[in-house]
Amino acid sequence: MSMQLHRVEELIELLTPIWKRQPELNLVEMLALVAERAGFEQPLSELSDDILIYQLKMWDADKSEMIPGIAKDCEDDFKAALLKARGIKQ
Repeated sequence: MSMQLHRVEELIELLTPIWKRQPELNLVEMLALVAERAGFEQPLSELSDDILIYQLKMWDADKSEMIPGIAKDCEDDFKAALLKARGIKQ
């Protein structure tokens, strides 16, 4: 499967449940809403797939919730983080 097709499928999968909550919106209005929530102020034609995917993944997340890609690498203990960064297992 090509990368472009994978991104389209991911966007559709993420957009579908959110769009179902607001079925009165057309696609462009829905994309404008996503862009607005992202603080994106440029023309919609410049809205990237990455912004859409991130915003849709985090749609229902608490604003203070850590970004999933960062959370997986987060260490609560500074010493453990340093040792892990140096490849030393505890």
